[in-house]
Amino acid sequence: MITVYGYSNSGNCHKLRLLLTQLGREFNWVEVDSTGGQTRTAEYLAKNPNGKVPMIEADDGRIMTESNAILCWLAEGTAFWAGDAWQRAQVLSWMFFEQYSHEPFVAVARFIRGWTPLGSPRRADLPKLQERGHQALAVMEQHLKQHPWFSGEAYGIADIALFAYTDVADEGGFDLAPYPAIRDWLQRVHKTPGFVAMPPPPVEAASRIALPD
Repeated sequence: MITVYGYSNSGNCHKLRLLLTQLGREFNWVEVDSTGGQTRTAEYLAKNPNGKVPMIEADDGRIMTESNAILCWLAEGTAFWAGDAWQRAQVLSWMFFEQYSHEPFVAVARFIRGWTPLGSPRRADLPKLQERGHQALAVMEQHLKQHPWFSGEAYGIADIALFAYTDVADEGGFDLAPYPAIRDWLQRVHKTPGFVAMPPPPVEAASRIALPD
């Protein structure tokens, strides 16, 4: 049994809920509102000095952080991260892409639109974030025109990593209409056994997302 400390509306946290559910593993979930300062308490920082979610804690007290590292650990020895060394490294390359070329733009645009005040100066960053986010989506679209998955021949952890924030990209102001291959891939993920969707954003965040930029 492991304990997951996560914020349910975070894509990085939802990755873990999705994989654990699809693996059929039992786990404890501790809701930590990272937007409300709950990752900056002395108790939390004693476990994770970086003050972020997600974090997992094993029964013996061992701690692991960073969503994609946790995905790799959870998926070890399963079909979600299969293949030879080359194939597994290809999976990792997409997971690095997600953290460096996708999440910093798609996820951050979503956060700014939903979780910052309407008058926040951070909203001035949205056009650039959306430009860079579309560049990442274009790379994904090109891949998906030739391959059904990002994890090799079958669905796996690279798909989970990229799915989490792509599925809610509209909340960041991204129109996925120009990306038919991405939209088809999202539907394939939705149909995988044991799939669980991210919950809708809090009412206040949802109201901001619904307003025009």
